[in-house]
Amino acid sequence: MDVTLLSRWQFAITTIYHFFFVPVTLGLSVFTALLETCYVMAKEEKSKNTYRQLTKFFGTLFLINFSMGVVTGIVQEFHFGMNWSEYSRFMGDIFGAPLALEALTAFFLESTFLGIWMFGWDKLPKKLHCACIWIVAFGSNLSAFWILVANSFMQHPVGYAINNGRAEMMDFSALITNPYVLGEYPHAFFAGMATGGFVVLAVSAWKLVNDEASREAFSHAIKAGAVFMLVGVLGTMGSGHMHAQYMVQANPMKLSSMEALWETEDPAPFAVIADVNVKDRRNDFEITIPGVFSFMLYNKPSGEVKGINELQAMSVEKYGPGNYIPDVTGLFWSFRAMVGMGGLMAAIAAAVALLAWKKKLLDFPWALKLLPWLLPAAYLANSAGWYVAEGGRQPWIVVGLQKTADAVSPNLTTAEVGITVIGFTLIYLLLAMVALYAAFHFIRKTSISASEGSDA
Repeated sequence: MDVTLLSRWQFAITTIYHFFFVPVTLGLSVFTALLETCYVMAKEEKSKNTYRQLTKFFGTLFLINFSMGVVTGIVQEFHFGMNWSEYSRFMGDIFGAPLALEALTAFFLESTFLGIWMFGWDKLPKKLHCACIWIVAFGSNLSAFWILVANSFMQHPVGYAINNGRAEMMDFSALITNPYVLGEYPHAFFAGMATGGFVVLAVSAWKLVNDEASREAFSHAIKAGAVFMLVGVLGTMGSGHMHAQYMVQANPMKLSSMEALWETEDPAPFAVIADVNVKDRRNDFEITIPGVFSFMLYNKPSGEVKGINELQAMSVEKYGPGNYIPDVTGLFWSFRAMVGMGGLMAAIAAAVALLAWKKKLLDFPWALKLLPWLLPAAYLANSAGWYVAEGGRQPWIVVGLQKTADAVSPNLTTAEVGITVIGFTLIYLLLAMVALYAAFHFIRKTSISASEGSDA
């Protein structure tokens, strides 16, 4: 492997580790805030006690996850200087602004009020304490917005000018109202709800089966988590659908690669499965549903979708000789993994919500035992979605402006990057094991009594 490929592997590995924790932070912060709101608003002492304990329980899981997200996220910024200095030189004027705002307006806000919330139980008035966790939830999701502002510029540059070989910001308002971020952000927000809700479901299911003392409290939690998760999954699907329609203009190569659509078609079919032949730029075998891809993009059974081969020719004409086709096979199957896991999650959330509202969940102990083992579906969906988003813009690091091969630091050696890839992978694996152990130990050892006046 050359330095560029190794650097891409290093960034991909550390980013996926980091992204394991980000959606849970986004979703669980909101869910914890909703629980504490229920605690503040509840009239009966028994209900108040249950909501208070549930808030502390899921708040602790949020803290463990948040800590890991911070630790794994810090490394990301060092990558830009160590491995991608040419990218930093070219993009620093634009990329630095949202990253600085993320730290100043979101991360510091989130961290400060999280500390107040952690140590403010029984020291602050209830409503003020509840406001702290809502500020934490706002800060968490504001952080995501600023990161996606930076990422959206890489996907669809706006509000810039090229001066002295660098991209310089000319219009900050264009940067934050980039239509690409207006599609990406709701998708990330709802994906966080879906993932956080699934964590609540998995943990609550385990407690229902294995902790009889906590059964009454977690029967409420699993019901709320199922509704929260279902809203998140449906919102993710809806926002993803609208964003795909926008990509017809913004990034048609990514869109066609997701479908392995090599030739321009009107109407364009949806490929259920395909044997993608990248070398000959065709599919050796495929099962398609006629017109469905056009319907997804245009809300009608017709509409032209440009194929990869035509888009490659257009890119050569516009940018010069080169291969502008991303990893079609990886994008094709990653998209299907994302959609498939999303469909599975929707079915799980709907089934659990229905059974919970009918108070029949305990009639299906096998399903409760199965739920925690299905939790990786959410993480697979998030990782596959991340690959579609980032792998789809290759070979560009900033679409139309800078190629990934031109962004790597010029003085790196293969040995240097190879050693750090191994080092980061092992350290992150160890950190993940520690976090999982802490979370599992807390879940097993912490019971929530629904008896009036008790407090765990």
